[in-house]
Amino acid sequence: MIVERRVELRFGAESREAGTHTNLSAVRRDGPCLWVAGDETATIERLTATTDARGRVTGYGGQRSVALADLVPLPAGPGEEADIEGLACAGGWLWAVGSHSLKRKKIKPGHSPAKARRRLASIVREDNRFILVRLPLAAGADGLPEVVREDGGRTAAVLGGRGDSITDLLGDDPHLAPFLSIPSKDNGIDIEGVAAHGDRLYIGLRGPVLRGWAVLLEIRPESHLDDPSRLRLAPVGDGGEPYRTHLLDLGGLGIRDLCPHGDDLLVLTGPSMDLDGPVRVVRWPEAAKADAACVVPADGLEPLGDLPHGEGTDHAEGIGVLDDPAGGGIRLLVVYDSPAPGRLTPGGGVLADIVTLGGRPAAPAATPG
Repeated sequence: MIVERRVELRFGAESREAGTHTNLSAVRRDGPCLWVAGDETATIERLTATTDARGRVTGYGGQRSVALADLVPLPAGPGEEADIEGLACAGGWLWAVGSHSLKRKKIKPGHSPAKARRRLASIVREDNRFILVRLPLAAGADGLPEVVREDGGRTAAVLGGRGDSITDLLGDDPHLAPFLSIPSKDNGIDIEGVAAHGDRLYIGLRGPVLRGWAVLLEIRPESHLDDPSRLRLAPVGDGGEPYRTHLLDLGGLGIRDLCPHGDDLLVLTGPSMDLDGPVRVVRWPEAAKADAACVVPADGLEPLGDLPHGEGTDHAEGIGVLDDPAGGGIRLLVVYDSPAPGRLTPGGGVLADIVTLGGRPAAPAATPG
């Protein structure tokens, strides 16, 4: 994997004050635009490409901010963060998913031993984290994509907040139910990626990792018949199940993001716990053609390369396909949470990496199971 170059992502003053540019958790390309999200707000940002005389992208700016509370009802209202950890863009829709995770309070410098113990025993649930949102996209007056509440018969809609979130469905799951009460950084439930392909959504879990196996959920959201502002899950199989689980042998790493590439899924992997590296990109070939719950061994996945990471900095959180460079391969844009100081620009922007991956050899098929 080659880091070809870096491009600046430029944000407005309000987002810089909120720290969005230093907490990026998701990215998706949409023509000349990027949709990005930070994990400490309840907004999605649109950035537009700037180019040089040769048409080469030199950066992204012109930020437009979309407040989720203006489009769908949020369980805890507009003032609480939604911890958006994944974005997907397909079929005229923009999807956003919260982490669906619990938090254990942190010990901070200066805390007494007694207070440190109390904080580590305190677990917090923030309801806005437990949402999946589907937003219509329409062309604006400038021809660029913009999020709207309604577009013809299409309406912004949300899943979650009424006992119907993704995690609410997992109460009887033999693999995941035991982790529902565990905070995310303790190997509990932690959604950190979403990819759309046709009517399917793939949801990647950073945790739990089950004896080295990462978990990926497959769902098929659709509009609720009784309320167009709500989503429900259509059956994914003949047995009427609302979801499938796929198990991927990522060598003990969790899923940090997902990105479709044709019928394949590109998987950004990293530690499930609050640790640094390793961070890798792998491909699950023809994932979208799998029509059963799969167990995908390591030799059924194609390693595409490692990404750089620092100690406490440069945590790769989001990948988005840009285009196929001449000569084959894939070009990805990579955004980082907790960027190293060298990524911060004098104008208040942050540098993202453009990396080139290799071509695609054949890989073994997944095993249903």
